[in-house]
Amino acid sequence: MRITVDEGSCVSGGQCVAAAPAVFDQRDEDGVVILLHAEPPAGELENVRRAAQICPAAAIRLEEASTA
Repeated sequence: MRITVDEGSCVSGGQCVAAAPAVFDQRDEDGVVILLHAEPPAGELENVRRAAQICPAAAIRLEEASTA
């Protein structure tokens, strides 16, 4: 899985950090998402999927790895 975030769309809600704190953080000055790991470890995949689902701004994009 590869993650990208659209910082311009982020509304600083923090749901991503609550769902996957090992992968996402927030900037101190404005709360905008910080992506800590663009390619998260296997143990974080479900947390990352959840974070993308609950993001109020849909600022998190996931590219699932191909199994072909």
